[in-house]
Amino acid sequence: MRVIPDIEYGEAGGQRLLLDACLPPSRKSSTSNAPDPAPRASIIMIHGGSWTRGDKADPEYRDVCTWLAKAGYPTFNVDYRMDPAFIFPAALEDVKSAVTWLRQPEQLGRFNLDPARIAALGGSAGGNLASLLGTTGSGPVTEGTRVSAVVDLSGPADLTGADAKPGFIPVQLAFLGCASEVDCPAARAASPIFAVSADDPPFFIANSTNELIPIEQSRRFADALRAAGVPTTFVSVTGGLHSVAMLGPSLRARILDFYASTVGVNSASPAPGAG
Repeated sequence: MRVIPDIEYGEAGGQRLLLDACLPPSRKSSTSNAPDPAPRASIIMIHGGSWTRGDKADPEYRDVCTWLAKAGYPTFNVDYRMDPAFIFPAALEDVKSAVTWLRQPEQLGRFNLDPARIAALGGSAGGNLASLLGTTGSGPVTEGTRVSAVVDLSGPADLTGADAKPGFIPVQLAFLGCASEVDCPAARAASPIFAVSADDPPFFIANSTNELIPIEQSRRFADALRAAGVPTTFVSVTGGLHSVAMLGPSLRARILDFYASTVGVNSASPAPGAG
């Protein structure tokens, strides 16, 4: 497994957009007449930090990136523009740009990727952005800026103020560029729960029972997805752990099972449930 840091995937607002690639061991055969290995499913990963801080190289997110790579999935851990310098929809535009970049023929060949099998994983603010990747846009989930599966860990699903803890509301308003919840049109646009439709990809949502993002919000999001006919797994984690801190052995195994059943198991991946 290897990590290639600081790959530029775009530019916006005068800022270079960078990602880290966490790659499984090469599957190229040493036998000269052996066929090339099949293109692989991959994962776009989005860090948290209340949309205002955090970095792809933070230890807790680097750990998740390398875990997924060791499980056989090339994983691309993205940085994106953050507030207060950049408000919504800048961050969403950036992560969509990362998907577009990954589908370019140059990147597909460079990393041996299948453009029809790109999944997403995000934690906290990154969970919100990963869920927006899954619920916004139109057309097949195998093309454009769409993704084929989403793992959302403690992602805010409703930024209108419903079910939000009072201390988190100013964080949401800063991300949205609003002074109050009363007049904030961006709140619905930044809330994946209001963008759910029948053509969304499968979702895996996990939330702790007593944490920063109230579990009721994630449960309502899961209910909305199911009502639209979207295959959805909802996991309630006992306690107060938030985002990627929830990722113990059991939850990691369930996430690998989810990816195996949606975007498939790469030939170098462990069997479903391993990890």
